[in-house]
Amino acid sequence: MPNQNECNELRLPLPDNGQVPIISGQNDEYFIALENALQVKIILRGEELLLSGAAESIERAASVLQYLLSLAAKGVEITQNTINYALQIEAKDYQKAADYLAETVCVTPKGKKIKAKTIGQRLYLSAIESHDLTFAIGPAGTGKTYLAVAMAVAALKKRQVSRIILARPAVEAGEKLGFLPGDLQDKVNPYLRPVYDGLNDVLGPDAAQKYMERGIIEVVPLAYMRGRTLDDAFIILDEAQNTTSQQMKMFLTRLGIGSKSVITGDITQIDLPRGETCGLIEAERRLRDIPEIAFCYLSKVDVVRHPLVQKIIEAYEKKWI
Repeated sequence: MPNQNECNELRLPLPDNGQVPIISGQNDEYFIALENALQVKIILRGEELLLSGAAESIERAASVLQYLLSLAAKGVEITQNTINYALQIEAKDYQKAADYLAETVCVTPKGKKIKAKTIGQRLYLSAIESHDLTFAIGPAGTGKTYLAVAMAVAALKKRQVSRIILARPAVEAGEKLGFLPGDLQDKVNPYLRPVYDGLNDVLGPDAAQKYMERGIIEVVPLAYMRGRTLDDAFIILDEAQNTTSQQMKMFLTRLGIGSKSVITGDITQIDLPRGETCGLIEAERRLRDIPEIAFCYLSKVDVVRHPLVQKIIEAYEKKWI
C-alpha cells in the first residue's frame, strides 16, 4: 500500500499561459493559498504547472486549478472568494459551477458584470426566473438581496415588469431610533439603506434616483404596502425574518397579475419582540408544499463577502462553551 505522505509529482499542461496571472493572483497569492490548504507545491515550468505532494492532495489541487482555468477562459473574475469556494465544493461540481458562474444577470453602468458566484446563487437566480414567488433563506453575505435587486432591474430593462417595489420591515435591531429628528420617512430611511445601496450599485446613483423620482422604483417600509394590489411589478421583501405572521400574510396577498415577488431573510437574525411569531418561519411551514412557490436555501458556502464573514458565521453556529 503506497504511503499517503509520499511526495508525488503531476504535470498540468496549460492551454493558455496568459491565464496564469489570472489564476495565480497578485504575487501568487492564490497559488500560496492552495498550497497551504492542500499541502502541495505549485511551480510554473514553461507551458505547464508542476504539482508535488501527496497523491490525493495533488489530484485535488489539479482539479481546483483546472476549474480556475475554465473560469478564466469564460471571462469569470477570479478572487480570493473564488479560491475559498473551490476548496469547499466537491470536484464533481466543478464543471457545473464553471458553467453557472459564467452566466451574466446584468451589467452595471460601470461595466461590472453581475453573476452568480456559487452554485447555490445560480440555483436561486434560476428559481426567480421560473417562479412568480421565491423565498431565499440564508445567512448574511450570501447575496440574497443584491441578486434579487439585479434580477428586478434586469426584468425592468427587458420590460417584463413596469416597476420595482422594495420593502423592508422597520424593526429596531436592538437600537432605539425613535428619538432621531425628522418625519417618519427620515426615521425609517436607516432601515432601507441596504436596499438603496444595492440599487445604486446595479443601476448607478443617477439612474436609481431618476427611477425613484418617476415612481418606477419605490423603496418603502413594509407598513406602506397595506391595502395595495401590485400588478406588473417586481416586488422584493428584504429582512423578512423580522415580519410578524400578520405582516407576512399581508405582503403575500399584495401579489397582482403579471407580478413577481422575492422574499429574503436570515432566520438566525430575528429582531422581533420576544413571543412574536416570525412570519418567514411560518410562511415556510405553511407554503412549502405549493409547487408554484420556490424555497432556496443558501449557506455559509455561498457567502461572498470578506472571507472572515464565513468564519464568523461558523463560530456563531458552534455551541457556546
